[in-house]
Amino acid sequence: MIDLFDDPNETPRNLLSQDGVVYYYGQLMSLSEADNFLASLLNQISWRNDEAHIMGKHIITKRKVAWYGDEAFSYTYSNSTKTALPWTEDLLALKKLAEQTTGETFNSCLLNLYHDGSEGMAWHSDAEIDLKKQGAIASLSFGAERKFAFKHKQTKESTSIVLQHGSLLVMTGNTQENWLHRLPPTTKVQHPRVNLTFRTIEKDQ
Repeated sequence: MIDLFDDPNETPRNLLSQDGVVYYYGQLMSLSEADNFLASLLNQISWRNDEAHIMGKHIITKRKVAWYGDEAFSYTYSNSTKTALPWTEDLLALKKLAEQTTGETFNSCLLNLYHDGSEGMAWHSDAEIDLKKQGAIASLSFGAERKFAFKHKQTKESTSIVLQHGSLLVMTGNTQENWLHRLPPTTKVQHPRVNLTFRTIEKDQ
């Protein structure tokens, strides 16, 4: 079991040994609050199957995504461009919670819906040119608990943590330059998970 806090009022310790900063704040709300947010996110978000263009192939994933923000930002990854939708009331409330907890500010959110453990995310880093350089990415998780793993790009050192229902993890500093992360698939999980990654888009870079 990871001892996240020496003092419950302090920032949790860095989960990475070098070349990056990742904080896990654990569960930020009661079980009933987390359940309510999960139900709202499943039913009120404009979910769409994710699309990517990789090595000349057009891929449509089972995993669904949505993109929201302060304005109609365009965001491109895997050679696919999305345009941000206006915030919902619940997303604004969760953005405020992430900002108050971390002291950071965010102007957009990429959401992922994993229907069960068969859906995951391969090794990658969030280093798209639209993102604020070395900006914080705050990841809120709802639903099924899933393992989240990190691997150093050079040393191949790895570490992982189980993300709880209603919990917050933050990646910041030079994490994206030096580490990959992934959500490995698992046959043990039969329930959905919704992940919100609050980010800062910088225009005209």
